[in-house]
Amino acid sequence: MVALQVWGDPIEHSRSPLLHAAAYAALGLDWQYSRRQVSAARFDAELSGLDDSYRGLSLTMPLKEAAFAAAQWRDERAERTGSVNTLLLGRGTVRGFNTDIGGFLGALRENGVTEVSRARIVGAGATAASAMVALAEAGAETVEVIARTPSKAMPILQAAGALGVTATAIALDDVDRFGSVDATIATLPGGTTVSDASAVGLAETGGVLLDAVYAPWPTQLAGAFTALGKPAASGELMLLHQALLQVRVFVNEDVHAPLVNEDVILAAMRAALMGD
Repeated sequence: MVALQVWGDPIEHSRSPLLHAAAYAALGLDWQYSRRQVSAARFDAELSGLDDSYRGLSLTMPLKEAAFAAAQWRDERAERTGSVNTLLLGRGTVRGFNTDIGGFLGALRENGVTEVSRARIVGAGATAASAMVALAEAGAETVEVIARTPSKAMPILQAAGALGVTATAIALDDVDRFGSVDATIATLPGGTTVSDASAVGLAETGGVLLDAVYAPWPTQLAGAFTALGKPAASGELMLLHQALLQVRVFVNEDVHAPLVNEDVILAAMRAALMGD
């Protein structure tokens, strides 16, 4: 049996098993994909305890930095972010990938955003680092990083500079400094609340919202955007597109190698997600 899992803490809300099961069924593969609650403190021990039946892991909060450290080889997007959400096991080498970036780009495309000049990221954690690379790949020239503690955004600002992006850190309550942007990517954990003034300020100037959260939905920010008639997409689209790239990794061992009949596979995954 080929085994795959998604790890995180918490993990019971994860829809990754739903998406991956649909993909492997459509591919005619009898692979088993399940979830496991793993804390950051237990990550190394759990990883070393896996047997040879495990082909790969999907990683969510708070394990992306630990997965980066565990990977003996990393793709370019992982190296740029210091974040790994996909581990390919076997062949004596643990290989790490970041498919979150491709997930953001796929979700932006589905919302009609193919090019970005000015953008905003809300949050300053590991997912925000992936959002910065995604925006740079989409052509962003300037990016605002909105954080409760702007000093925590310094690693993201440094990464932006290496990507040729001009980035600034702004305090979440410093509403008067918010500029007008084409797109906003929110990376705050699910259930996070901000002041009403900050939510409205972000929505008024924020363009299209892509929120990495999909449960609970709608988020406070999504509600602020839709109240103004602005598009707000949940993290389900990001999850869908990043999961497709994970399936490429697990099946083809290459994130850039499309699956056979990939359009059919993506449609099966989307139907499973929307039908949940």
